Amino acid sequence: MIKLIKSTFYNEKDTKKQLLSFINNAEMLSFGPQCNSFEERFAKWQGRKHCVFLNSGSSANLAIIQTLLNLGKLKKGDKVGFSALTWSTNVMPLIELGLQAIPIDVELDTLNVSSKKLRQALKRHTLEMVFLTNLLGFCDDIDEIRKICDEEKIILIEDNCEALGTVYKGKKLGNFGLASTFSFYVGHHMSTIEGGAVCTDSERLATMLRIVRAHGWDRNLSEKRQVKLRNRHKVNSTFYSRYTFYDLGYNLRPTEINGFIGNTQVRYLDEIVKKREENFMQIANSLYSGIDTFYPIRYDHIDTLSNFAFPVICKSKKIRDELVSKCDSKIELRPIVGGDMTKQPFFSKYEKRFILTKSNARLIHEQGLYFGNNPELTEKEKKEIISIFTH
Repeated sequence: MIKLIKSTFYNEKDTKKQLLSFINNAEMLSFGPQCNSFEERFAKWQGRKHCVFLNSGSSANLAIIQTLLNLGKLKKGDKVGFSALTWSTNVMPLIELGLQAIPIDVELDTLNVSSKKLRQALKRHTLEMVFLTNLLGFCDDIDEIRKICDEEKIILIEDNCEALGTVYKGKKLGNFGLASTFSFYVGHHMSTIEGGAVCTDSERLATMLRIVRAHGWDRNLSEKRQVKLRNRHKVNSTFYSRYTFYDLGYNLRPTEINGFIGNTQVRYLDEIVKKREENFMQIANSLYSGIDTFYPIRYDHIDTLSNFAFPVICKSKKIRDELVSKCDSKIELRPIVGGDMTKQPFFSKYEKRFILTKSNARLIHEQGLYFGNNPELTEKEKKEIISIFTH
């Protein structure tokens, strides 16, 4: 079977060898210098001023919402728009933290929210924030979405967990909003086994993210920030300063193991992105050209497409079911991410007021699937994939 992923890390054998040596010689394995180093290196690669490393992409989503609440940029009861076609833990923190989760439909040909879909949502709802998912490495006109958010004073946050390295109009996805979240789960572009991050250019946001990441205390802040915070709250005793909790937080810290792996992997990111794009273009030229059983996918507006997986949106449930059967024991398949979130049981339990009915997200949920793209796909495997999906 052609699996979604083939290895735990890129260049796995060498990475594991380095990891064993690191563990044997490390003085500490809790959050420390390896994590700090990875934050600096990843921020530089992404082109952002700050990176806050966390234990998962889901934690990154939770942390950024809690941070915005702590800073007063959001308040409980506010309406937050989200991409209807996404992953569960994009939506769950909104509900868990007392916000109203408003689904925004996606375009059928990009699988992503467009400025048109956002404007339609704004006719029905006053949104304080948009949590935009750059699904599977694609995007729509995110530059226009940014303009609308600026005009309407809406906070724009990107979930970039599946679009690491994609470039649109000369700018990497993840750099259009106030902040962006990333996942380094084993099945994603870059693996630290479990891991995630938030990137931003805002020092104030990054500082609060670090407080949220670790119990609400200040231990991972710069000395200058610590002194400022302690003086403001009149915490003068070194006995109490390490155990003073300044705002709402969790324990979302990664370990030095995750940080070390990240430092070994970030050097491969350009190579990984290049191979994913090459795979996509080779297969897409056959997959999306002139096949009347699938809806076309548009991607010619994207400069660099760091594709996460190959979406196939069938023109009927029958065609989709036949493909699933055809791929059995040959190609590993998945639904399109988490599908239409308003069709998931948790959403109807907590936010049934906002369920979508006739939507592109619903069609994609019911008639879509994807198969993996990874930098280790062989020419033989790519030919087999093309053969199965085009005949």
